[in-house]
Amino acid sequence: MPYSLVDKNAIAQAFGRAAKHYDQFADFQRQVGEALLAHCHWHAPGMLVDAGAGSGWYSRYFRQLGHCVTAFDLSNGMLQQARQQQAADNYIRGDLESFPFLPQSVDYLWSNLALQWCSDIAATLQHFQRALKPKGQLAVSTLAAGSLPELEQVWQQCGRKAPINRWPSGEFLVETAQSLGIDAWQAPIVCHFSSPLAALWSLKGIGASHLHDGRQAGLGGRQFFRDLDRYWPRDAEGYRLTYQIVFGVSA
Repeated sequence: MPYSLVDKNAIAQAFGRAAKHYDQFADFQRQVGEALLAHCHWHAPGMLVDAGAGSGWYSRYFRQLGHCVTAFDLSNGMLQQARQQQAADNYIRGDLESFPFLPQSVDYLWSNLALQWCSDIAATLQHFQRALKPKGQLAVSTLAAGSLPELEQVWQQCGRKAPINRWPSGEFLVETAQSLGIDAWQAPIVCHFSSPLAALWSLKGIGASHLHDGRQAGLGGRQFFRDLDRYWPRDAEGYRLTYQIVFGVSA
């Protein structure tokens, strides 16, 4: 499968702009993280790297469990937020695809919703595995194709191209992880919002509105917002955003 190059500076800037308000909008990340945590039984304290730590929500969680935590992230702004909250023991800025940790130096590797920003996920997973000690454990999650179908539907109804990135298929991601000896599976996560605008703000608020293909034109005028409300899928709980997630843990 060919990989597209990813502008890491643009991603870092997008998340840096979102850093101060990130935790207000990060319910989705925590839903995915809780689902991943259910498969982690990391009770013995050890050296833990939170790869793609963001503002340090899970860094802080693991540190409170007694692990020595390194928050690793592409964005200086995110690491500053994590540092202000004393989320970790160490803070390192860097790219997941240039993972700087020494071979067999890490007991636990946690990466929640960061791999989707990598050009080559298989190579990145191999970097993670090299950093693990012989009995080290890994837990990752990432987005798969089929995420945000509501945006596809609404923008199509409005005669526009949906402002979302393209991700590898869940089948490809699961097979890639399994080929590296990682247990992997796909599952949907559905979020609900009080309005279409709140759903869109949730994407912007966590920095996830960065588009690899560049910025698109603005949303439009009043008619477009009326169309959003008219076409956006909803149920009894509110306006939906659906994500397809691939999880992976050490076999």
